[in-house]
Amino acid sequence: MADEYRIILQPEAYEGMERAYEYIERQSPESAHQWAIGLMDAIDTLKTFHTRCLLAPENEFFRQEIRQLLYGKGRSVYRVLFTIQDDTVSVLHIRSGAQEVLKPEP
Repeated sequence: MADEYRIILQPEAYEGMERAYEYIERQSPESAHQWAIGLMDAIDTLKTFHTRCLLAPENEFFRQEIRQLLYGKGRSVYRVLFTIQDDTVSVLHIRSGAQEVLKPEP
């Protein structure tokens, strides 16, 4: 079995997940629950298959390589932004695909 990487969700990622969950929950509580389970399952795949994910648009604005995992379908796609360092995948943000690309603050 391939080496597994450790996954760390940064506070901003938790906040993004919570905001998305609350938004989905307003339309359908059951859908929100299933969305959250699916999102965590998708993030869990980064333990072994993190390099399958393409570079995020944010990559050009930051020194550290930033990749993205897309989760969802159609207009409900969320971007899981993460970095890989040593044996750790650090999830930085969870954002709606409709949100603007993150850029460094001036």
